[in-house]
Amino acid sequence: MAARKPAADTAETETPEQPNPAVVRTREYAAGEGWAVGQAAPQDAFRALDAAGTGEPTGPVVHEHPGGYARQIVAKGGLITDGVKRELDAAKSDDESDEG
Repeated sequence: MAARKPAADTAETETPEQPNPAVVRTREYAAGEGWAVGQAAPQDAFRALDAAGTGEPTGPVVHEHPGGYARQIVAKGGLITDGVKRELDAAKSDDESDEG
C-alpha cells in the first residue's frame, strides 16, 4: 500500500517541531577584553612592593615587571575577578592620595 501525500494546502499550515527549551543550551559569548569583572585582562598588571620589607604594594599599576620586588595582579588574558578589580581600584586610590 502506498503512503498518502498530504494535500498541498495542509503542508503549508504545518508548523515545524520546536525543540524543548529546557534542553537547548543558551549561547555563550566571551566577555571581551578589558578591566571589568568577568573580562579577560588586555595586559599584565604588576605593582611594586615596598622596599622596606613590609611587603605592602606601592606605586601605580604597571604593565611590565617594575624590577625588584613586585606582585603580579593579573596576567594578560587572565580573568578579572572581584579580587583583581579590588586590587586595581586600591592602586588607583593609593596613587590619588599620594599626589595630594
